[in-house]
Amino acid sequence: MMSQATDLSSKFDEHHVLHEIKHYLPAQAPLKDFVHHNTLHAYQHLNFTEGTQKAATIFGYKVSLSIVEFRKLYQEGRINPQILDKVITERKGEEQHAEWLQKLLHQNYRKKSSPRIGALRGKWKVLYNLDMDSLVHPLLFRILCSFLDQGIAMWPFPVNEKSFLSAIRRMERHSDVSIFRRKRAKALLLDTKCEIADLLHILIGDESLYEQYLFDQQFAHQGWSGMITTVEAHPYTLLDERKLSLHDLIVFELLLEIDTLDFVRGENWQAMGQKFTERPHALFSKIPYSERTEVLSIWQEAFEWNYYDQVLAGIKHEKNIPAKRRTRNFQAAFCIDDREGSLRRYLELFDPECETFGTPGFFGVEFYFQPQGGKFFTKTCPAPMHPKFLIREEESSSKLEFDLHLLKQSHSSIGGWLISQTLGFWAGLRLFFNIFRPSMGPATASSLKHMDKYSKLTIECGEHPEKVNGLQVGYSIDEMVTRVETVLRSIGLIKDFAPLVYIVGHGASSVNNPYYAAYDCGACSGRAGSVNARVFSYMANHPEVRSKLAEKGLLIPAETQFVGALHDTTRDEIVFYDEFSLPPAHFELHTKNEVVFEKALDYNAKERSRRFYTVDTRKAPIKVHEKVLRRSVSLFEPRPELNHATNALCIIGGRHLSRGLFLDRRAFLNSYDYRHDPEGIYLSTILDAAAPVCGGINLEYFFSRVDEQKLGAGSKLPHNVMGLFGVANGIDGDLRPGLPTQMTEVHDPLRLLMIVEHDPVVVLKSLLRSAATYEWFINEWINLIVVHPETREFYRFKNGTYTLYEPLQQDVPMLSNLNALIETHTENLPVHLIPEN
Repeated sequence: MMSQATDLSSKFDEHHVLHEIKHYLPAQAPLKDFVHHNTLHAYQHLNFTEGTQKAATIFGYKVSLSIVEFRKLYQEGRINPQILDKVITERKGEEQHAEWLQKLLHQNYRKKSSPRIGALRGKWKVLYNLDMDSLVHPLLFRILCSFLDQGIAMWPFPVNEKSFLSAIRRMERHSDVSIFRRKRAKALLLDTKCEIADLLHILIGDESLYEQYLFDQQFAHQGWSGMITTVEAHPYTLLDERKLSLHDLIVFELLLEIDTLDFVRGENWQAMGQKFTERPHALFSKIPYSERTEVLSIWQEAFEWNYYDQVLAGIKHEKNIPAKRRTRNFQAAFCIDDREGSLRRYLELFDPECETFGTPGFFGVEFYFQPQGGKFFTKTCPAPMHPKFLIREEESSSKLEFDLHLLKQSHSSIGGWLISQTLGFWAGLRLFFNIFRPSMGPATASSLKHMDKYSKLTIECGEHPEKVNGLQVGYSIDEMVTRVETVLRSIGLIKDFAPLVYIVGHGASSVNNPYYAAYDCGACSGRAGSVNARVFSYMANHPEVRSKLAEKGLLIPAETQFVGALHDTTRDEIVFYDEFSLPPAHFELHTKNEVVFEKALDYNAKERSRRFYTVDTRKAPIKVHEKVLRRSVSLFEPRPELNHATNALCIIGGRHLSRGLFLDRRAFLNSYDYRHDPEGIYLSTILDAAAPVCGGINLEYFFSRVDEQKLGAGSKLPHNVMGLFGVANGIDGDLRPGLPTQMTEVHDPLRLLMIVEHDPVVVLKSLLRSAATYEWFINEWINLIVVHPETREFYRFKNGTYTLYEPLQQDVPMLSNLNALIETHTENLPVHLIPEN
């Protein structure tokens, strides 16, 4: 949805303006619910190039690498001249190829003009020599932070049971000290309805400028405004809920601005709209398409297809014919997460008789989870889902650790002095030793703390389901059957089951890292997938569930046992759940499989370590792994892992498409067998999840990489945690949206290429079943290639139709020695073929 150009004669519509501002603000959620999304979601209804150009012109965002950066990539050989020639010819024709090549390589272009946002608000400096932001924001941010605080403040906000504006009113009525420095703003708050239009009349005067001024005002601190918009729409995102709306924020900020002008200029100043004749450019008026934008678009496409072409050439060189089913030592289903691809590769290397799959890491079971003794419910499924089920933890024997010097009493004058004189010395000594020997402690955000390994879960609801806050505790047998069948059929695991099938969720561990939730499973709303793995395994092992699945033609042998597990992607450790309940023969086989997992994890840690400058990758895998373990809990480590950095692919199809390729941990891998889904019904479900999840991750990394300051969070190092819900630079800064540079510095800003194995006609039908999903592809926020399962030809989807695509790259290098490659290279590696085991 796009706001139209400002009509100078239009009346101010408060409801419409607030809706529009919310639409364009970044979706800034609290830290505990860090879920990746398309930062420029407001423009997704437009073509990628058009949408990003508008975002750049209006809001001043950087939306791609610069022309200078692209030219450097070209000179370094990271953009193939053949690829560039092909892109130019496809877009401009052969007759204009030479002209446009000259423009891309040599022509100079003016830097883009100043953004439209902020131009009106900037008039305060011109007309009154007054910097409104520096005078208003520090006080505004401190009050907002105190009101929203989730437990970090020494003193709670005086009034928090009411809405924000009501709380401020109550404080002003009953306090001897006022927030305001002059009488007028206080009187407006207490004695009038405080309508936004009335306040704008005092400040601006010209009604046709009201909308633009409010956009300027709120985007001067888009992080705070985005957070408040999220809290208003979803109050439960804060554990200690607060009533705060964008309306209240605007009213309060307008009052602060009036008070500031009264304090600096006296009460006889004129409204802004009466002081100038030259109006700023309307925010949403038409934006002409420039040649510079076209040049950047061509460079971006060439940069992307330089990599895509390598991948497709690799797939083409592969035999990529589905392997015949054979006896397996074990099977393992992982999350589609790009970090799991290398671990799957090592498992298949060290045990060629195993089989691995990929599926979203909530494993099709959507619920809220309540740990034993927990006051709050946590969602462990994709953010857009609204679960109706609750899983409770019982019979847990674990107890939370705590540090005495971090207790609340340490903030008091007497308690703080006593603790500093006693425990303070010990804390300082421990901090010193932690430099050389980091270890896990109570402050560690550990994936294993989400659930006690030895606890019991209420998974089955029985004949008379218990209800808690409208949620059903546990699942019925039929509900279990539906979920197990959907997952197994969608990944193609419907026969030839191994004796042991591992369901492996993932999580992460780190210390002193406010972005800890971004490292956990996105499909579990930024939580570890441990509970989901146990729940699915319980369902798949249930005799009644198996009996009903058999009636549907899905026969799971009695000797097959499902085992839940959790892979810690930062530490490269794995823990298995309920393995002691396995029959003796299965437990013996499991013990042998554990050896394979441990070896694979050692080598996986070594491969990841090539990016870590403080780890010597040349050492033996087990030694490197020890270093990685210590590094993961270092208080001083800003890069506990690189998370989704370098993600560029999502492959939906059989493992044969990717098993023979070294993709350098850049691909989301979603298992799918087209042979069991001729109408693409399961494919539609997969695409509906993969597009927003994988596409959202990809684009947040993309935009945080190209614009570190406005769309990204900048460096972690100066970040200060605000109220346990956000981060800012210092104590008076705006909340930082997006990702820090420590998560994006090695990322190549490429749009996601989704590769789907099926008949192109069926894929298009699957896309069209959901307008929201189709929008990602028709507007090119995600690129799409369809691999025909019979002809093995590639079909590129663009402008609603398919065209055949033949890779330009003919020779794909064979990976002769992976250890040598990772020990000597830290950059993003090209695609290699992997020799057959």
